[in-house]
Amino acid sequence: MQTHLAPEFQGTPDGEEAEAILRRCVHCGFCTATCPTYQLLGDELDGPRGRIYLIKQVLEGHEPTRKTQEHLDRCLTCRNCETTCPSGVAYGQLVDIGRRVVDAKVERPAAEKAVRWALRKGMTSPAFGTAIRIGQAVRPLLPASVKNKVPQRTSADQLARAHRWPTRQHARKVLMLLGCVQPTLAPNINSATARVLDACGIQTVVSDEAGCCGAVRLHLNDREGGLADMRRNIDAWWPQVEGLGGVVPVEAIIFNATGCGVTVKEYGHALAHDPDYAEKARRVSEVARDVSELLPQLVKTLKQRLPHPPSDGRPRARLAYHPPCTLQHGQQLRGGVEAALTELGFEVHLAAQESHLCCGSAGTYSVLQPTLAYQLRDRKVGHLQACQPQSIVSGNVGCIQHLQSGTDVPVQHWIEALDDALGG
Repeated sequence: MQTHLAPEFQGTPDGEEAEAILRRCVHCGFCTATCPTYQLLGDELDGPRGRIYLIKQVLEGHEPTRKTQEHLDRCLTCRNCETTCPSGVAYGQLVDIGRRVVDAKVERPAAEKAVRWALRKGMTSPAFGTAIRIGQAVRPLLPASVKNKVPQRTSADQLARAHRWPTRQHARKVLMLLGCVQPTLAPNINSATARVLDACGIQTVVSDEAGCCGAVRLHLNDREGGLADMRRNIDAWWPQVEGLGGVVPVEAIIFNATGCGVTVKEYGHALAHDPDYAEKARRVSEVARDVSELLPQLVKTLKQRLPHPPSDGRPRARLAYHPPCTLQHGQQLRGGVEAALTELGFEVHLAAQESHLCCGSAGTYSVLQPTLAYQLRDRKVGHLQACQPQSIVSGNVGCIQHLQSGTDVPVQHWIEALDDALGG
């Protein structure tokens, strides 16, 4: 796609990067076939090709409007289009640039700005847990749209289990990010991950100084805040990554929230122009792993640790698996979870239809675009429930919470299903 940047963008990092991405686009339109918002709305400007044209026009000097902003806002950043694109267009990076440029030129309504500010500050605040507990206390009184975002209060037994962290020491060590909302919304995921790895002879360590991966601020157009989160995490992890000060170096930094994983894997790109952090960011991205990437080397040990499957040939459990977009499209990891769980005696089903499409969670999207988010959720839940599962499993806390709000079938992280089979 031929592009002529306006003078204000010529020679700038955003302008040069955007131009390189735009030049790869050949207008083919394959991306529209796998875009969730295009499927729902049928509007070219609510699909990747249309949004690419909008961004191109702005970068060439056309003045964006509130309508331009709305079309970009409605993008889930699921990156399904990147999987589909035959030309390798880095659409996720392009839409981030486009949103920054448009938001700098188009004033948002005050109410919208207030909600986005509250999400940026609230989700990454130490007070998030307190706010959720208050919400749980008055949950029956909340409107449905808010109630869906407040999980049921965790029982004493569940809470005790969630805080049961293995204490054995192992020579093999991995570093894990606890996340900003996961310890409050789904506290068992982190401890279940540590227990499963402990059963395989791997110790999970954490850095108390690490916090939000930066995705929340980055996708709400607080780029500097997101980059600050990244630098803080790099500083927190660096001694354990490099084995400094007598610290035993870890094998990898692991993530059990695929949204965090894809973000950290792109630290090297995000901080490429920072002379103080570029090389460290590249190194951190290099050792970042989704926990599912460890599965191939764990299956043999897990087979020995797991109780034998029922003698009548029944599976351990019948699971419907929803692969998060940030795993299958953002990290381009597909098939690993299903293959490993099947080998370990589970009966695993992908949705027969639209398993590649987003569930509508997409970070803060389900709060900012609830109508579209719940339409996508209901489609996804319908396809998953058609598998008649005992439980639905996924790999990202946002997907898990969003899907659970639309079904009575239990929804959990796939590693929790493994932990259950091991005996918790």
